[in-house]
Amino acid sequence: QKACFKPQEIANLLWAMAKLVDIGQERTPDLNEAVAVLLPHVNAQKAHLKLQDITNLLWAMAKLVDNGQEPTPELKRALAALLSHVNAQKAHFKPQGIANLLWAMAKLVDKGLERTSGLSEAVAALLPQVNAQKAHFKPQGIANLLWAMVKLVDNGLERTPEFNEAVVALLPHVNAQKDQFIPQHIANLLWAMAKLVDNGQERTPDFNEAVVALLLHVNAQKDQFIPQHIANLLWAMAKLVDNRYEQTPGLNEAVAVLLPQVNPQKANFKPQEITNLLWAMAKLVDKGLKKTPELKDAVAALLPQVNAQKNQFIPQHITNLLWAMAKLVDNRYEQTPELNEAITALLTCVNGQKDQFNALAVASLLWAMAKLVDNGQEQTPGLKEAVVALLPLVNAQKDQFNAQGIANLLWATAKLGELVELNVATSAFESLVYRIRKNLQFSQEEISMSLWGVMVCCARLALDSNANKNNVLEQHMDDLLTRLENTSPENKEDRSIMIMAASWLGRACPVVRHYQKAISKTQADFRDQLQSCIPSLRIEEEKSLNSLPPVDLLLPDHNIVIEVQGPSHYVNGDFNTRNGSTLLKIALLKKSGFEVIEIPANMLWNQDLMKPYIDQIKTRIGIPPQEPGSVSFNRGWADAAYLTGEEHLEEQTNPAKKKKKRRRKQTASNRLPPIMTQVNFSAQ
Repeated sequence: QKACFKPQEIANLLWAMAKLVDIGQERTPDLNEAVAVLLPHVNAQKAHLKLQDITNLLWAMAKLVDNGQEPTPELKRALAALLSHVNAQKAHFKPQGIANLLWAMAKLVDKGLERTSGLSEAVAALLPQVNAQKAHFKPQGIANLLWAMVKLVDNGLERTPEFNEAVVALLPHVNAQKDQFIPQHIANLLWAMAKLVDNGQERTPDFNEAVVALLLHVNAQKDQFIPQHIANLLWAMAKLVDNRYEQTPGLNEAVAVLLPQVNPQKANFKPQEITNLLWAMAKLVDKGLKKTPELKDAVAALLPQVNAQKNQFIPQHITNLLWAMAKLVDNRYEQTPELNEAITALLTCVNGQKDQFNALAVASLLWAMAKLVDNGQEQTPGLKEAVVALLPLVNAQKDQFNAQGIANLLWATAKLGELVELNVATSAFESLVYRIRKNLQFSQEEISMSLWGVMVCCARLALDSNANKNNVLEQHMDDLLTRLENTSPENKEDRSIMIMAASWLGRACPVVRHYQKAISKTQADFRDQLQSCIPSLRIEEEKSLNSLPPVDLLLPDHNIVIEVQGPSHYVNGDFNTRNGSTLLKIALLKKSGFEVIEIPANMLWNQDLMKPYIDQIKTRIGIPPQEPGSVSFNRGWADAAYLTGEEHLEEQTNPAKKKKKRRRKQTASNRLPPIMTQVNFSAQ
C-alpha cells in the first residue's frame, strides 16, 4: 500500500520503525523492505510535509543509520529533499524541533554521511534560532543541542560566530537547570564541554560554572551510569585536565566515584569505550592523579577485555590503547601478565592494519613502543614486526607530521636502537629532519627530543664502518643545539643532551652537569676480579670524561673504558640489541679518543663466561693471558657462585628480592673456609 500513504503517515511510520529499532527491535528483512519502499515517497511528497513531519523524518533517518541502516541512494535523496525545507522554514521550528534536527544532522555526519552544502546550509539556518529561543529549551534539548553542535565541529564544521553565540547562549541554562539532567544528559554535556575546550573554546565563568554544576551531579547519580556514560565522563574529565582545567575537588571526587563502577560493568564495555577509558585513566595519571586501588582495579578489569576484543579495534583504538599502556608503564604502573598480553594482542593488530594509520597515529604508536622499551618492557612478540610495518609510512607521510610528531618519531626511532635496521632508521631521519627548518614551532621539549634523536642517528653511522657518514645530520644537530641553548633549559635531562651535543660538535657548552655515582654490584664484582688478576692496574670508577655521563670503569693509563651493560642497555633486556642511549654513549666516548670494551652483564654470571673479557683486557694492556686451565679467583666471586646466573642478575634488577638473596649469599659465604679468600686452582 506504499502509494497510498499521506505525508504525515509516511513520517509517523518511519519514526515508529526507527523508535522500535532503537529500543531493540531486530532489523528484519521485512522492516528493511518497508523502509526501502517508503524513502522514495519522502522525496515525492516533500512539498506537502509539515514542520513536525520534517523533524520526525530526519530524526528517524538518523536513528536508523545509527542502528546500522545503509545510506542508500534513496536515503540520501530523501535527506537532500528534507534539508532544503529546513532552510526555507527555519523561523517556524520550535525548540524541541531545533534540538532534534541538529541532533539528527550531527548523528548522520558522525556515521560517515557526506557533509553536503544542503546540510551545512541547514545547520547555518538553525544556529541563530538557538540564541533566539534559548529561554525555552528543556534539559534534554540543551544536552542534545550542545552534543550535536560539538559533534558537527568535531567532524569538520567551521566554528562560525553564530556557532559561538549559540554556545554562549546555552551555557547559563546548564547551570540553571542542573537538577533536571538525567545521567545521559550529564555524560553528553560534559563530553561536549571537553570537546569544546579541545577545539579552543574559552573557559568563561559561565563555562566553569556549568562544569562544576555537572560534576556535582556525577556523584549524586553514580549508580545510574551505564558503560557508555562512564567512558564518556572519564574521557571528558581527562580531556579537561589535559587542557589545563584545574583538578578541583569536584572533579577528583567525580573520578573517584566513577572508577569503582568500571569493574562491575567490565563485560559490557564496547571497543571504543574500553579505549576511551584506558586513555582517560592514563591521561589522568600522567597529569598527577594518584594511582589509587580503585584506579588499579579499573585498569586490571579492562586489560583482559582488550585481548578478548582485539579483532574489533580500529586503527584509532589501537593507537590510543598502546599510547595509554605506555603512559601507565611510564608512570610506574606494574607490568602485569594481563598488561603484557594486551600489548602483544595490539601489536599483532598494528601489522594487520598498517596501511590505515595516519601520520598522528604512526607517531603515537612508535612513541608508545619506544616508551615501553625504555621502561624495561619484557620481550614482546610482534614488537619488531610492528616497527618494521610502521617505519615505511614515515617517508610516505613525511609532509603530514607536525612538530610534536616529528620530535616523537626522531626520539622513538633513536630509542629503539639496533631493533631498527640502520638504513631504515637513516631513511626515516632524512625524511623528517628537513622539516625542522620549515618554520615549524618546536617547544623546548620537542627541540630536546629531536636533538637527542639526531645524535643517536649520527652515533649509529659513526659506529658502523661501512655506513656513509651524513654531514647534513650534523648540521641539523648544530642548529638544534643552538635552539635549545636559546631556551635556557633548567632540567637535568636537557642540560645533559646539550653537553653531549656540544661534545660531539666540538663546541663549548655553557652548562655544567653534576652526575650521581651509581655502582652496580656486577660492576663492583668485576672491578674486584680484574684488580685481583692485575694488582698493578690502576682502575677508576664512575668517572665523568669531558663532562659526559660517567663511565663504569676507566683504565686511565691505557685510555680504555669498560662498560658493564646491564639489561637496561638493551631493547627488551635481550643482552643483544643495544638501545639508542647505549649506542650514543659508546660513540661519544670513541669520538673523544677512548677505546671502549662492552661487557654484557649476563657474561659476568660466572668465571667461565667472564674469563675471556679478563684475557681481552690483559692483551690490550700488554699482559700475556694466564696459562690455560688456571684463573684467579677471589672470595667475591666465590660468594656469587652460590647464586645461579639468573638469580645473580635478578638481584641487580629486582631490589624487592635483594634482601632475601643477600641473606642466602651470606650463609653460603660463611661456609667457605678462611683459606679460600684468594686461591688459584685448575679449571678441572
